Amino acid sequence: MKIIGVGDNVVDYYKDRGEIYPGGNALNVAVLAKRYGADASSYLGIVGNDDAGEHITNSLREEGVDISRLRTGFGQNWESIISLNEDADRIFIGSNRGTCVQSIMKINFNQDDFDYLQNYDLLHTSIYSYIESELPELSKHITLSFDFSSNVHDEYLKEVCPYVTYGFFSGSELTKDECLQLIKKVAAFGVEVIGVTRGAKGAIFYREGKIFEQPIIETDVVDTLGAGDSFISKFLTYYYKTKDMENALKESAKAASATCEIYGAFGHGIPKRVRNLNETV
Repeated sequence: MKIIGVGDNVVDYYKDRGEIYPGGNALNVAVLAKRYGADASSYLGIVGNDDAGEHITNSLREEGVDISRLRTGFGQNWESIISLNEDADRIFIGSNRGTCVQSIMKINFNQDDFDYLQNYDLLHTSIYSYIESELPELSKHITLSFDFSSNVHDEYLKEVCPYVTYGFFSGSELTKDECLQLIKKVAAFGVEVIGVTRGAKGAIFYREGKIFEQPIIETDVVDTLGAGDSFISKFLTYYYKTKDMENALKESAKAASATCEIYGAFGHGIPKRVRNLNETV
């Protein structure tokens, strides 16, 4: 299976550690799917020309992810400021979202990009990639996987779902009944495989009218950041090859558990350098 992640990337700044880690849903899936056995992986997105953007680019190279379609913008990369509570759950306490390059630049796909997609089996993107308007065209070239996060609004589902084969949701705040109602609604829009990850409550998945449940695998938790992306990455890699739902979910739970044992979604933490006010980006 060959996969391409398209859209969001970020550096997560762990303020208490003074370190930045590469992340973002689309980027994490590209990296982790490669680690989990994808035959090839690529990432297409926009990075800043600052230290954070350079670190993301270097991390992708080190992980063997193709970045030949990567764009670089003049300005700061998206950075989220992270803190961890006593349960090692992530808490977002701030970001530069309003001024980073990803907020002022849009991915414009050209024919070379569409031709490039023919080399891949599956494209994964997310609500944070802001390419909803491009999904109709992209879906003509490649199978789409989409992370909706916690957006379950009807109008958004109507906009996105018709073009998506694999749909993922964060449902830690939902009851089981609410998760099942959401799945029913999303399936009615045409999504074939639907997953709702629920943190410590495990995951609920759907395929062809059947519900599958997967509990978590207990571990010594250091940091929960990236656990959901690990679950998605392992699921896409394993399920695409085997179509074995039950074992795909078991392996995905193992992957998510292992991610909770490290800082960041896939490591690569480095000290954050504080620039002198007279320095240019």
